[in-house]
Amino acid sequence: MANIRDLKKDINYVLGDIIEAVYIIDESNNNAGSKEGNAIIDKAISIFDDLIEKVNKKDVEDRKAHLKAVRKELEKEATVLIDKLNKLG
Repeated sequence: MANIRDLKKDINYVLGDIIEAVYIIDESNNNAGSKEGNAIIDKAISIFDDLIEKVNKKDVEDRKAHLKAVRKELEKEATVLIDKLNKLG
């Protein structure tokens, strides 16, 4: 199912890009390993684990609606992380 594969890739790319941006901002501000940056990274990893677990869940009643909800959750969580990221820089 290409839809599931694409959703997993989207989760990986979006959250990976956020983590990469934290490293770039921290380095550009000479603040590598900042507490705020690490908190964003930890949250992104936690969200990644949670969303991948939801995508892999097989015993859902309406698979298509379930995956659509996971995609919406990714958008919502990514927006929150990006807001925190913007405050970091």
